[in-house]
Formats: sequence, structure tokens, C-alpha cells
Amino acid sequence: MIGVAVGTMALVVVLSVFNGLEDLVRGLYASFDAELKIEPAMGKSFEADENWIRGIQEVEGVALLTEVIEDNALFRYRDNQHLAKIKGVSAAYLEDPDRFAEGYVWGELDLGTESQPRAIVGRGVGFFLSLDLDNEFELLQVYYPKAPRSAGSIDPNQLYNRDIIKPAAFFSIEKDFDDNYIIAPISFVSKLLNYGQKRTSLEIKVAEGHKLQTVKRRLRQHLGEDFLVKDTDEQHASILRTIQIEKLFVFITLSFILAIASFNIFFSLSMMAIEKKKDTAILFAMGAREKLVKHIYLKQGAIIAFSGALIGLVIGFAIVWVQDNFGLVSLGISSSIIDSYPVKIVWTDFLWTSIAVIAITFLASYRPAIIASKVKSTDL
Repeated sequence: MIGVAVGTMALVVVLSVFNGLEDLVRGLYASFDAELKIEPAMGKSFEADENWIRGIQEVEGVALLTEVIEDNALFRYRDNQHLAKIKGVSAAYLEDPDRFAEGYVWGELDLGTESQPRAIVGRGVGFFLSLDLDNEFELLQVYYPKAPRSAGSIDPNQLYNRDIIKPAAFFSIEKDFDDNYIIAPISFVSKLLNYGQKRTSLEIKVAEGHKLQTVKRRLRQHLGEDFLVKDTDEQHASILRTIQIEKLFVFITLSFILAIASFNIFFSLSMMAIEKKKDTAILFAMGAREKLVKHIYLKQGAIIAFSGALIGLVIGFAIVWVQDNFGLVSLGISSSIIDSYPVKIVWTDFLWTSIAVIAITFLASYRPAIIASKVKSTDL
């Protein structure tokens, strides 16, 4: 029973950690990405005039709409260079109250004006370029290649667009964002990239009181098949799928370990069947049938299974609750945005763990029950 309880507890704790990691990833991405993202079904960009944008804003449930132009560019600060993504956003980007809710921000969250644009820089990019927010005389230089022309030119300045922008703040959310993103006003990026009215995506903030999936369905109906509308999970489907697959394999692995531990039940019931041969023979002499004897041993296994599962579930729940409320097990990383391992209790995990434990224990009890039911008085 102790082995069953320990295995059950381990399953509950480990699955809760994976749930916590999945929630943490969702929270981190949600503070940088939009709740809904509109992208072209084909191609990299699309034309977005004012009337078309206004039509999307009038869809029921749309609270904020941010126009986005995103592409790779080369950044230079003093003698340092770094290739990263420049993300041009409209003014609504910083109006979202959940923007950068997770993570850290240094400096002033301000994109400046059209004449004096300012950039919000990922911490990793700032480290690579050795940016100094307090230096008023050094500005960030941005280079973007021009479209190729038929006639060549010996002047390298004709091969790229160049502009300057002042870094205003650093953000730190997740390494992939920190090392690869610089956020700037959309007017600055549109001019640098020669995009005009073209956009690479639109980001939607859902109004309070409206269900995200409902608004997503309305936008799909409004936009038609030429555009994709993705929620947060769909925007990062690969990493979330990876976490779920890892969780599944961990569940299978721990269930296999639990199956090995259940050999104790198998041998215990087998020894009991041997020791109780005389008692079993007496039962048969009194008129008991094989089915009754088999049920006796199966019920003995069921008692072990339910007792072990219940104890393991209670202890596992207690450990997860303590970790969630007090954070006893620390990550040990001073720069992390969280201090302790994230955990989350999902009741379906308790259900599947209980089913796995009971099924494994039942299988371990079945063979001893068959052996005991075959005992006859002539065998003594």
C-alpha cells in the first residue's frame, strides 16, 4: 500500500508542475502577444486602409485593435551590431492594461512621437548592443535592405534604408522575446521598410464580458478565408504541444514505475493465497464457489488500491497546495521572474491518476485471485 501511495503522490505532484509550467508559458506570452492575432492566410503582408480597419473595430467584442508591422532588421549602437526583429505598433499597443503585466520593465514605456520616435528594447538585445538609456547623445541605428534593383550600384548606401531611434525602456518577459524584439512606432517602421499602408498583422484585445472564442468566430466570419484569426494557444502551438507531450510521457513513465511497484501487491496476495490454502479449502467444503473466492482476493487488492490511491492523492494535494501558496521549493535563479516552481491543480489529473492506480492494482491482484480460486480440498 505504501508503494501505491508514493507512486500516486509522485504522479499528482509531477503533473501539477507541468500544469504550472503550461500556465506560466501562457501568462508570459499573453503579456507580449495579443489575445487574438489576424494574419494573412497567404503571403507576408496585406493592405489595410482606414475603412477596412474601422470595420474590424466595429465587430462586437473588439476592445482594442493594434496595427503591426514586423520584420527582421540590423541594429547598431556605437560599435555593436545585432540582428533582431523590429515590431512597429500603433498607439493602441500600450493602451492594453495587460501589456507587460508579467516580467520586468526598466525605463519609460513610451513610443514617442512621429518626429521623435522611441523604442522599447528587449533586455537581451540591450545586452548585446550595450545600450545606455541615459545617454542622450548616442541613438540606436536601424538598417533594412532595400528591394533589389535591376541595375547595380557601387554606392552601398543605395542597398539599404537607415534611420535612428532613441531607446526609451527595456523589457524582460521570456528569453525568446528578450533576445529578438525591439518595439517601435508603426510610422517609424513603415517609413523604414517602405510598407505604406501594408501591415503584417493586427492584434485584438477582447472586451470584458465577451468570450474570446465567440469574438474569434465573429472575426473569421467578417474577414473570410483570406485571413487567419489565432488565439494565444494557436500563436504558440508548438511549445504548448511540447509541454503536453512531455506531460503525457511523464505520466506513462510514472505509471510504468507504479506497475513495477505493484509487484509487491502481486507477491503479497500470492503468499496469502498459499498461506490460506486450508481456509480456502474449508470455504469450498462449505459450498463456496470459485467466483466467491476470486472476489475475496480481488476485494483485498481493491482495498490496497483504494487506500493507497486515497493516501497518495491527499499527500500529493497537500504538497502541491503548500508549494502553490508558500513556494517551498525555489528555482534557485535570481534573475527568474518567479521565485519557485509553478504548480497548478487540475482535477482531471486526479481522475486519470486514480484510474491508472486502480487499473494497475487490479491487474496485479487478478492472478493471485485465480490461483486461490483453483484450490481444492484434495490439494491439502
